[in-house]
Amino acid sequence: MHETQGDDIGILTQTFGIILGTERYEDCVGFYRDTLGLPVWFEKTGLVCLRFGDGYLMIETGGIARPQRKSNSENPTMLRFNVADVPKAAAVLERKGVPVNVTKYEWGIVGTFMDPDGNACELKDADDPFFASDKA
Repeated sequence: MHETQGDDIGILTQTFGIILGTERYEDCVGFYRDTLGLPVWFEKTGLVCLRFGDGYLMIETGGIARPQRKSNSENPTMLRFNVADVPKAAAVLERKGVPVNVTKYEWGIVGTFMDPDGNACELKDADDPFFASDKA
């Protein structure tokens, strides 16, 4: 087994990103850029790179679209957006025409929605982290 030095991992974690292959490329770019408000970092032919927290979301061509949310077998990944208030953020998205299903669990509140290709996205209450020790 290869052991790494403590500073070696820094090479891998300076910037992280998610690459999202899309079929409805223009619709997905508009959704993440305009509807969700992710700022453009750079654009090249066939891809747009948006700032996504401390990382980036690169939207490219080459995916598949579904009219409904993709199953976990098609796309087991969900994009998470931590927000201060899930119901308020959900209301903002719904005013923009994005249906959001808000659900409360003992570990927090989430609001699930999908992008134009059927990829799952989720709002999460940022001040209620998973597995917090002070939560009953």
